[in-house]
Amino acid sequence: MASSNDEVARIVDAWQRERPDLDFSPLEVLSRVGRLAKLLDRARRQAFTRSELEGWEFDVLAALRRAGAPYQLSPKQLLQQNLVSSGTMTNRIDRLVTRGLVTRREDPNDGRGVLVEMTTGGLTRVDAAITRLVDAEAAMLGPLTRTEQKRLADALKRLSLHMDEGGE
Repeated sequence: MASSNDEVARIVDAWQRERPDLDFSPLEVLSRVGRLAKLLDRARRQAFTRSELEGWEFDVLAALRRAGAPYQLSPKQLLQQNLVSSGTMTNRIDRLVTRGLVTRREDPNDGRGVLVEMTTGGLTRVDAAITRLVDAEAAMLGPLTRTEQKRLADALKRLSLHMDEGGE
């Protein structure tokens, strides 16, 4: 019987009543994953907004932050990490330069190359955003023990790898 607070359980119960010939266990998992993804997306938008960043700005700045000091990457490296087109990345870098969150500078190892370097303002914003995001995500996972979180992470990793390989 469905919990009064569990919409997925109510939906699955209704389907099982109407179509008892089908196994609805995949819906019990993936419908919850979908609902959690929407809640996570909302939490991320809030964390970024509170840090005065758009999601795409966070993605670019986070790639630079993860690169370590001096927080710089080539546009090609940023493309690879952000999975966007060259034109989109150029536009994003331009907009971040305008906002004073990154600068472009000549690559000392390649006279024709350019490096995108995060400014102090960019560093401050991305650090605030990731702190807010980690705090929000930790709160979302609050009902689970560390062991349950690890098991869930492992199971989701296996599922993700399977799906990345074209599994159905």
